[in-house]
Amino acid sequence: MKHKVAVILHEPDIPQNTGNIIRLCANTGVELHLVKPLGWGSMNDTKLRRAGLDYHEYANIVIHENWEDCRNYFASRTIWVIETDGVHYYHQVEYSSDTVLLFGSETRGLPQSILDEIGRDKVVRLPMQPTQRSLNLSNSVAIAVYEVWRQLAFVGGV
Repeated sequence: MKHKVAVILHEPDIPQNTGNIIRLCANTGVELHLVKPLGWGSMNDTKLRRAGLDYHEYANIVIHENWEDCRNYFASRTIWVIETDGVHYYHQVEYSSDTVLLFGSETRGLPQSILDEIGRDKVVRLPMQPTQRSLNLSNSVAIAVYEVWRQLAFVGGV
């Protein structure tokens, strides 16, 4: 089975961010995996649909009931965590066509248990000013996805 680059959003809180990420995934050919609970009612949420425009039908979206189900789905693949205190910068990693990028929720980040499970050597960061807390989730996903795609020579892009 040929894998595609995948993004996991662990318990996302803000539907507009996820809508933007749906649009990004549709335009880059990246799979999107959402781990419940989600911070809104349904995938028909007005804010989610508005932010994603009409790209929902072009995105491959998988919803997992919990982290364990998601982790089992990706059991044979390397998961890279994007966090504010990663060991390496995001561009210092060699990605492949089966890369999986994991992002925590906008308000809580990732639980320590998941960080421990993945391992500190698989946590990367995006540079930013030292006085700031974090970047917007959809912006962070876009930066990381485009770095993976760049390393894959923008295969499938025009």
